[in-house]
Amino acid sequence: MADLDSTRRTLAKCITWQLLGIVTMTILSLPHTGSLLSALGLAVSASATGFVCFFLHEKIWNRVLWGRQG
Repeated sequence: MADLDSTRRTLAKCITWQLLGIVTMTILSLPHTGSLLSALGLAVSASATGFVCFFLHEKIWNRVLWGRQG
């Protein structure tokens, strides 16, 4: 049997992954915006947009029967 992460561990991994993405996006956008606040705003909005898009993507794929087993 495969080892599965607990819900708390999965949540912690999701949060740290999102934070890493926000930090990375802030660093990448800082030279383009010239403002730390603007760069952070861009990073947070991109993260939130990606979260919503991924959620909707998963909901749509849950309705697709192709490739499912069982």
